[in-house]
Parts: sequence; structure tokens; C-alpha cells
Amino acid sequence: MKFSLFYEMQISKPSRATEAQLFRDCLEQAVFAEQFGYHCIWEVEHHGLYEYSHSSAPEVFLSFVAARTSRIRIGHGVTLLPHRYNHPIRIAERIAVLDILSGGRVNWGTGKSSSLVEQMAFENDLKTLHDQWLEAVEMIPRMWSSDVFTHKGRFFNIPPTQVIPKPVQTPHPPIFAACSKPESAVHVGKLGLGALNFAFGSDDFLTQKVRDYRQAVEAAAPVGRAKNNHFACTPATLVLRDDRKACEYGFRGARFFLESLNRYYSGGDRPVGELNVPRDFMPGDELEEAMAARNQPGSQVSTIVGDPVAARESVARLADVGVDELILVMQMGTVPHELIMESIRTFGEEVLPHFA
Repeated sequence: MKFSLFYEMQISKPSRATEAQLFRDCLEQAVFAEQFGYHCIWEVEHHGLYEYSHSSAPEVFLSFVAARTSRIRIGHGVTLLPHRYNHPIRIAERIAVLDILSGGRVNWGTGKSSSLVEQMAFENDLKTLHDQWLEAVEMIPRMWSSDVFTHKGRFFNIPPTQVIPKPVQTPHPPIFAACSKPESAVHVGKLGLGALNFAFGSDDFLTQKVRDYRQAVEAAAPVGRAKNNHFACTPATLVLRDDRKACEYGFRGARFFLESLNRYYSGGDRPVGELNVPRDFMPGDELEEAMAARNQPGSQVSTIVGDPVAARESVARLADVGVDELILVMQMGTVPHELIMESIRTFGEEVLPHFA
């Protein structure tokens, strides 16, 4: 199993000063992770999702990570493909340059965003978002493999063009797609793409989701030249030697993460300003209940929170499910930078070696 870190650039009640410090802290965390054998640094692309995600230019942050490291992979998780966000030629160019300068370390994830904030800010046609994504994700690998690229489709009509430079990974960087629902994981599998999932659900639910994805990949006609049979999950994570402290901060962070996500993706509107989501520590009785419920039969497997012993139990459950990679969400909006650094070290020293 591979272990990576996931960055939304979350921040609770930001100011310009704390927002700027957040980016410097995240860079320090990413560089720190390399020495403990983490596989990849994944970063999202979001626009206008105040507090939930201040990651609007992942290509810049990931370039800094690439320049400051030598082994850890660099993951776009994900680039938004509908053309109001990014034209496919620009994506092909940016990914290729990052792949060259990182020495072939890029993982390229794709998506379309289901947040009304982003969709409407960029004046997208909401009815065609999926079809725009599909046309673009089929085009870009051909741009990397063609000396002269041409395309005539529903959304793009590109005359003969030399799309340069080319990536150094052959035939191209591994391609992934975001998928949250079981049916979207199957669709991604049918395209031969790696699956990037939020880690929500019971063991049985995730096991079936992985099984259905694998079957779809086996029968896939890849949109790129290489099939990518790879299933990743993103559990909220905080691992400290002090079990109670890890749970106090970890469950508070996971709740902020989930409630903020739901506010932007399930609210049916376009929030502006500070989010109305809980930020306090759990009351003592609720914390005790949450701690006792960890890794119990039938419990959700959406977090890895606690001391190394509890963390190893949670990881073992996900290993049994058949997950290839855990993209750990340690950077949550209410978790201090110092605790994230401690968690990166503790997980890297006392959990990761048991499974990597």
C-alpha cells in the first residue's frame, strides 16, 4: 500500500497574513514528508471555496514541492477540465513541463467540480460539464503522443498544432479521475483511469466499490495509451503518540472538513463569507463515544485518528478492502501546523513501515 498527503489548503477564519502562512506551512509539510517515505503530494484545484479550500493554483504549489524534493511524486488531485476553467492545450503543456522539471514524478488527476460556486463563477454550462470533461480527458493523452495534434469534436475544434513540450514519463503520466459515488467509480474504471475517492462508507460498501471498479478496469478501453488500475481513498488523518490529543484535534478537524465540504457541495446554493460550520472541540462525552467507536464492526472507515496502534488497525481495514493508496488528509482547517508535522512524523515512523 502507498501512503500520500492530500492538500485542500484549508483554513478556519483566515486573514491575509494567516492565509499566506498556510501556504508556507503546507510547503514545509510536503518537503518534510519525503524523508519518511510518503509516496506523493496531492493537491486540489478549487476556486472561491472560502475556508474549505484556498488551493486555486496547484500548478504553482506543486512546482515548489518538486523543486524542494527529489523522490516524492507530485499529484494534481485534480485539474478541472471543463474549458471555462482550463483549456486542454494549456493543461497538456503545464503537466508536461512539471513532469520534465520534476524528473518524471507527476500523477495527473482530472475532474469537473460539482460546486455551484466554481461552476457559476466561471460561467460554465452545467448541463455539459461531464461531456466537456470526457472530451478533454480523451484529447490530452493524444496531445502528448502526437507530433502534430488535430481534433474536431463537440466542444473543441483544434487545427493541426504542435503541442509542446512532451512529458518524460512514457507513454504519459498516470491518469486519474475523481469519483465519489459507486457508479462514478465504475465509469472511471471503464475508461482505464485511476480512481480518486473520498473515504466514506463501511468496509462492505468500500469493498464492493473497489471490486466493481476492478471489474470495470479489466474490461476498459483506456482513454490514454496506458491503463491505470489504481484505487485511492482520502481519509481524514491525525496520528499522535497521545491518543486522546490526536482524537481531540483529529475529530474536530475531520468534522470541519466534512461540514465545510457539505456546505459547498450539498447546500444547493453559493455560500459567501465565513462558513456556518462547527469549529469547537467535541464535548467530552461525544469524544469518548467517538473514540470507543473506532474500528468497531460496522463502523465507518472514513478517518485514521488516534495513536499508532489505532491507526494501524484503521489502515489494516482499508488494506483488507483492497485500496492501493491512502491519500491522508492531515491538513484540516482547525489542526495547527505543529500537530500536522508531528502527525507526519508519527505516521511515517510507526504506521507506514508496517504496510508500505
